[in-house]
Amino acid sequence: MAILPIQRFGNTVLREKSKRVTTISKSIQQLIDDMIETMQKAYGAGLAAPQVGKSLRIITVELPDEEPFALINPEIVKKSGERTVTEGCLSFPGYRGEIQRSELIVCKGLDRNGKAIRIKATDLLAQSLEHEIDHLNGVLYVDYLENEEKLEKVEAPEYPMV
Repeated sequence: MAILPIQRFGNTVLREKSKRVTTISKSIQQLIDDMIETMQKAYGAGLAAPQVGKSLRIITVELPDEEPFALINPEIVKKSGERTVTEGCLSFPGYRGEIQRSELIVCKGLDRNGKAIRIKATDLLAQSLEHEIDHLNGVLYVDYLENEEKLEKVEAPEYPMV
């Protein structure tokens, strides 16, 4: 496994719509392992493939006291409710802001073995899934802010950045 450099805000890969994964090859499995290791090293709750320079529809998520998992070709099929959350991003280190996210989401995709799965999520899991799936569509959390003044400066942990 390897720690991958995380792409910073401004890198064009973060604004691209990612490509669907058609074959779950050994290289895709390796990418998933590397993304999980990178996410953990960076103290993130989630990571999308574009954040490590790969324009592919793959995300990884790990919540406190839970096992990390990957979703391939995830898509949100249902959203309901709205809540205000404080959010940051590994590709936009040192800042966070308050945005609106759904109270409940339902998403579907494939697990790392190609099995179709459906996840009904609330709270941090829903927020993480929405955030990472946004990345796959070239959307960043800062796009939801009214203006730059709504960003709050915070201390960011050190990890490999590009």
